[in-house]
Order: sequence, then C-alpha cells, then structure tokens
Amino acid sequence: MQTSPIEVQKALKDIDYPVSKKQLIEHAKKHSASSEVIEVLEDLPDKEYTNAADVSKEFQGR
Repeated sequence: MQTSPIEVQKALKDIDYPVSKKQLIEHAKKHSASSEVIEVLEDLPDKEYTNAADVSKEFQGR
C-alpha cells in the first residue's frame, strides 16, 4: 500500500521547522505514523527541511 502526501503531513502535524530527516522520522514515530509513512520519510534525502512544502516537494518525486 502506498501513502499519500496528506498522510505524511498528518504524521508531521505540529512539528517545528526547520528539521532534519532524522527529526521528521522521530516525530512521525512518536505520533503513531503508519509504517508506509515512516518508509516514505526514510527514503527522503538526508537534508534540512524548512517547512511542510519542502517535505511535500521531495515526497512528490517518489
């Protein structure tokens, strides 16, 4: 099953940007994100994300 950008953003609700890829994954796990969402985050480039749109932009290429 694939996940949607909406599911990814739900998992990252209330996160304080900027954040690293590692922080995105930790936040999603703390908020009971699905394994599909965690996989998507783990596949993102290892860089700093400045806002939700930045995460979505990387996700769109997947």
